Amino acid sequence: MTRIGVLALQGDFREHLERLAGLGADTLSVRRAEDLGGLDGLVIPGGESTVIDRLARNYGLAAPIRAAIAGGLPVYGSCAGMIMLADRIENPARGSGGVVQGSFGGIDMTVRRNAFGRQVDSFEVPLTFNGQPLEAVFIRAPEAIDVGPDVQVLSTVPGQDAGIHDRIVAVRQGNLLATSFHPEVTGSNAIHEFFINMTRGDA
Repeated sequence: MTRIGVLALQGDFREHLERLAGLGADTLSVRRAEDLGGLDGLVIPGGESTVIDRLARNYGLAAPIRAAIAGGLPVYGSCAGMIMLADRIENPARGSGGVVQGSFGGIDMTVRRNAFGRQVDSFEVPLTFNGQPLEAVFIRAPEAIDVGPDVQVLSTVPGQDAGIHDRIVAVRQGNLLATSFHPEVTGSNAIHEFFINMTRGDA
């Protein structure tokens, strides 16, 4: 059975756990470095990327997750998780003492936090993911504003103003997958099924 952990420091990790379990995966809440052992995949959920970054460092998880990514562990990040998988953050938050928000990195992209507006600007829109139609929910979502040559763009949404290029909202680079939107709050299993197939080497 495929064993997939969900980083459970903050955010909507419970919804991802339920969705993955419903698809037959063996799931685990990841809160300590030792929880990473024996995983076939890891999900970084939506939430507050600044909080996830701070707690991951405080709990000694940041370096082990970076090492797991470098070692080839399949990892999927949604919304805040997309920010955490980006090599570069265009507008990182600055905390007390001038500490600049960081990420785990791994995907050669630059992301913009809160690119689609505030919580009240949340919206749902039909899009195509890897050729498959689905409904996507955006909540204070980031976007990838620049991607490297090895990054595969899996989904975009149209630019909101005339002359603005399509906005990148789902990407893959090797063992890493990221979406701006929240598939765990919709009726579609497409993203989670795709990630499970990634962990099995079938996608």
